[in-house]
Amino acid sequence: MAERLLQASRQRRVKAMTAAAGSAGRTVVPLLLCALLVPGGAYVLDDSDGLGREFDGIGAVSGGGPNFGASLHILKVEIGGDGQTTDGTEPSHMHYALDENYFRGYEWWLMKEAKKRNPNIILMGLPWSFPGWLGKGFNWPYVNLQLTAYYVMTWIVGAKHYHDLDIDYIGIWNERSFDINYIKVLRRMLNYQGLDRVKIIASDNLWEPISASMLLDSELLEVIDVIGAHYPGTHIVKDAKLTKKKLWSSEDFSTVNSDVGAGCLGRILNQNYINGYMTATIAWNLVASYYEQLPYGRCGLMTAQEPWSGHYVVESPIWVSAHTTQFTQPGWYYLKTVGHLEKGGSYVALTDGLGNLTIIVETMSHKHSKCIRPFLPYFNVSHQFATFVLKGSFSEIPELQVWYTKLGKPSTRFLFKQLDSLWLLDSSGTFTLELQEDELFTLTTLTTGGKGSYPLPPKSQPFPRIYKDDFDVDYPFFSEAPNFADQTGVFEYFTNIEDPGEHRFTLRQVLNQRPITWAADAYNTISIIGDYKWSNLTVTCDVYIETPEKGGVFIAGRVNKGGILIRSARGVFFWIFANGTYRVTGDLAGWIIYALGHVDVTAKTWYTLTLIIKGRFSSGMLNGRYVWTNIPVSFPKNGWAAIGTHSFEFAQFDNFHVEATS
Repeated sequence: MAERLLQASRQRRVKAMTAAAGSAGRTVVPLLLCALLVPGGAYVLDDSDGLGREFDGIGAVSGGGPNFGASLHILKVEIGGDGQTTDGTEPSHMHYALDENYFRGYEWWLMKEAKKRNPNIILMGLPWSFPGWLGKGFNWPYVNLQLTAYYVMTWIVGAKHYHDLDIDYIGIWNERSFDINYIKVLRRMLNYQGLDRVKIIASDNLWEPISASMLLDSELLEVIDVIGAHYPGTHIVKDAKLTKKKLWSSEDFSTVNSDVGAGCLGRILNQNYINGYMTATIAWNLVASYYEQLPYGRCGLMTAQEPWSGHYVVESPIWVSAHTTQFTQPGWYYLKTVGHLEKGGSYVALTDGLGNLTIIVETMSHKHSKCIRPFLPYFNVSHQFATFVLKGSFSEIPELQVWYTKLGKPSTRFLFKQLDSLWLLDSSGTFTLELQEDELFTLTTLTTGGKGSYPLPPKSQPFPRIYKDDFDVDYPFFSEAPNFADQTGVFEYFTNIEDPGEHRFTLRQVLNQRPITWAADAYNTISIIGDYKWSNLTVTCDVYIETPEKGGVFIAGRVNKGGILIRSARGVFFWIFANGTYRVTGDLAGWIIYALGHVDVTAKTWYTLTLIIKGRFSSGMLNGRYVWTNIPVSFPKNGWAAIGTHSFEFAQFDNFHVEATS
């Protein structure tokens, strides 16, 4: 291996032994040229005394592309459970006890696309919410342990049977309580189904009490393969280390994808291992593909939140990820010789055990690397020279490829720039880096790195001011209509087999009971659409109440909240009910009543609702005739359009049309 590296290195050797950063203005200088001129400590990278922990990968929640961009090793997806899980609901594969459908939602498609780009990508599944029938009347997934384990097992089996996807890891319940007996039941059920290879990660919350529970219960310790904690702040607890299990930061980042977010990611990708022995870090979330005004807007590694225009932005966290992901693979090992730099920052080194070495150095400042959580104690980073000495099997490495990122001011900013390689043959495996704040260096024997090019994205465009959808799709590729974002409930394409007329193809709210929730789901179902800045608009939609007497539906405008805040959403809501009444409210919950009265409405009949909002006034029509006019609506000033139901009930919507003038 060493001979091959030497031969390849000579072929690439540059005329000078100084590796200049060119326009980046950074210099990587062999020690022979500058060791006597600069202060600073030396950092030894050595495998003589063995290696550190096995590296398990870098990933994102809900993706990979080898040696192009982020090149992620792990894709973690939500097992849809019909409930609100931060920015919307994801449909379950089993809405009801006797229901199974493995083509709902987008996660199946996403996993298959990830596998196309990286056949070796590791797949993980984790429930946030669960369909209500599992709780048997309680908001709790552990009422019947066998039933819940069966539900999760069917998702794993369905992934393989219908999509040829092998799920590698399965979780328990995102950021909520775990049940020791449930974890054991799940392991036994997986084994019984021949899924011994599927590993269990727990508990996707804090390090405790799962770590202590494992130390007190030998069977629990045996069935859990990985302890996963969320937002650990690069630190672990003693009990977690005592389990001798793999330790992962199984959800981290959640920070706006600016350069500060990139700095956050650059810091934790190194220091999660240095400070906390965590061998995998998984960022939430993969791509910010949801309305920006929903909670945690633009908290993805990249941004693609305009499906109507096709516009997207490859943000700086993508290239920060690449510094690690393009030059390592799961199954590599960290060196024991990793740590903090004398004047701030950190370094890690990994090897494949076959002669390859990758070193990642970061100097992210406190100001420019704050993650959204937890609190980051102050630290200082300053200009320094860092000398690295390669020993052990690495002492004969002749050359290192160099990749560089500088975050901050546009005039000095560089993202994943390849510099001239560093020639080590005449420097006894020693080299010195000059380091400033907010920099990232990768030095590696691998020559396969690449900053992929891609076409210029389409220009950013606002949501169309005139938008129509008649839902006339016979064989939809996805189960949900484009641009609608379900915030409580699940709205799916539906075919009325008995209706050959205008309403053969509709959008139907399909939940008939409240799910086992993860967040504060509303007590009504709602799906939002459009531009949050819309103020003056007309919304028209055909509606069909399926539940006699108690059923009800609405259309709305200026809806000002969504995601985990949906329960407190304000707006203008026009409701009709199967008991022959209507209502106009200023909020989704129905506490603020603007008007109410009687209308000729029953279940099982199609009606056309129209909501007109202009300035400080609103009006509503039923089948083209005004029901109420010029009701004052001073708040909110703007928001999304929406459709929904009074409760968790079946109802249908058709010929949706919104026209916004401002």
